[in-house]
Amino acid sequence: MHVNPQHIQEVLIDGASLTIEQVVAAARFGARVSVAEAAMDAMRRSRALVSKIIDEERVAYGISTGFGEFSKISIGSELSGKLQMNLILSHCVGVGEPLPTEVVRAMMLLRANALCKGCSGIRPEIVLALVEMLNKRVHPIVPEKGSLGASGDLAPLSHMALPLLGLGVAEYEGRTLSGADAMERAGIQVFTLLAKEGLALINGTQCMTAIGLLACYDSLRAAQLADIVASMSMEALTALRNAFDPRVHAVRPHKGQGIVARNILLLTDGSPLLDASASLRVQDAYAIRCLPQVHGACRDAIDHVRGKIEIEINSATDNPLLFLDDESVISGGNFHGEPMALAFDYLGIAAAELASISERRMERLVNPALSNGLPAFLTPNGGINSGYMICQYGAASLVSENKVLAHPASVDSIPSSANQEDHVSMGTTAARKCASIVDNTYSVLAYELMAAVQGIELRGGDISPVHRALFDAARKRFGFYGEDREIRDDISGANVLVRSGELQRIVFETIPEFE
Repeated sequence: MHVNPQHIQEVLIDGASLTIEQVVAAARFGARVSVAEAAMDAMRRSRALVSKIIDEERVAYGISTGFGEFSKISIGSELSGKLQMNLILSHCVGVGEPLPTEVVRAMMLLRANALCKGCSGIRPEIVLALVEMLNKRVHPIVPEKGSLGASGDLAPLSHMALPLLGLGVAEYEGRTLSGADAMERAGIQVFTLLAKEGLALINGTQCMTAIGLLACYDSLRAAQLADIVASMSMEALTALRNAFDPRVHAVRPHKGQGIVARNILLLTDGSPLLDASASLRVQDAYAIRCLPQVHGACRDAIDHVRGKIEIEINSATDNPLLFLDDESVISGGNFHGEPMALAFDYLGIAAAELASISERRMERLVNPALSNGLPAFLTPNGGINSGYMICQYGAASLVSENKVLAHPASVDSIPSSANQEDHVSMGTTAARKCASIVDNTYSVLAYELMAAVQGIELRGGDISPVHRALFDAARKRFGFYGEDREIRDDISGANVLVRSGELQRIVFETIPEFE
């Protein structure tokens, strides 16, 4: 993933070509969003079909009937708008802390893009208002909990939709305001919903996909970072490079495995310290020797999930769907989050493994029985000083927490709507857990980076050119730990560094072939 979302200034949505990087650009870095004219036309024609269905008094789920178990009840045309408004009002039942702003922005963008496919029957003016909210930074307050991820992310998307109706709560210009006040101050029109429009806004997987998409993007960056930090630990441990020989990986040609092996060789190329270590032992422990196999499998998992997300963010996920060629209104199940639920459980496991093997490398760095000559706990004055002893505790704590969080949410289900919705995905829970795992993994890698840099300095000797640049960047954030001090400042600096992308930037500039 070499496209830098920070460099994307404009995102044009058409329902078919949105990329993960574009979503990150708009959600995290504020890229401006606009709607393609072809999508506007598709939405106009889709809306016209809804109007025709109402005029002809056809029976169509969610347009002229109630929802879920209430689909058996017919709703007259004069109440169809009230039905849609009531849908939003009754479904905004979320609880818990507000979702991060970047997640809400991603939700808004993904919902707008899904509506651009022209299968949902919503007025294009509402989609334009949603996009205008993005561009003017009106952010609905959306509680993080309350979605089963099966009839879509009904609760969170209802909270997202409230300001469009002049209701709910939103953040604007650094203040939390009523939805009506935020929209008025931003100069954005609010709406009274018509037939089908409430369903169009909330029946979909955009909450889980928003959370999981950002976690997936951050997971790939974490995988790159894991290779970088592990290669620095190799310098500190005088590791061997024979296990990264391309011939080894050619006879087990998993894609990720080969990428990681090449990355490690590129990162350690030109290291006199590692050149001299070749005769020290026959093989290293698994945390070093099996780097390509473990990091590589994690990369393959991330790549798989990325492919699923790329399909999902350009899909129509509400119900019913309208097809203009023969004016069909089909009640299906595209709102069901199972494809994302399984993917995000898998992604969480992969991220947890990156942290797990990182903590094992850190243990080797601080343990004098395993570090090939480094002082205990990486302190030159042990006994009176604890050095990095408790940093390993911190890493172990996060790894253990990840093990709990990695239990799959997707294997759970609980029926709802009088058993009409009798199997649910729990995909939003899977996505939320995954995001927590990814965040913990960055912190574990920060601990390892601190230990690797300390080990390199204590070891002495010449390291590879790219490692020297990385070492210097790290030392600007946290210094040599000779005597115990308030180490939380060092940990904070390391965490900022690993999340900033600076280490990857140094590597990409020095080694363009790095993946």
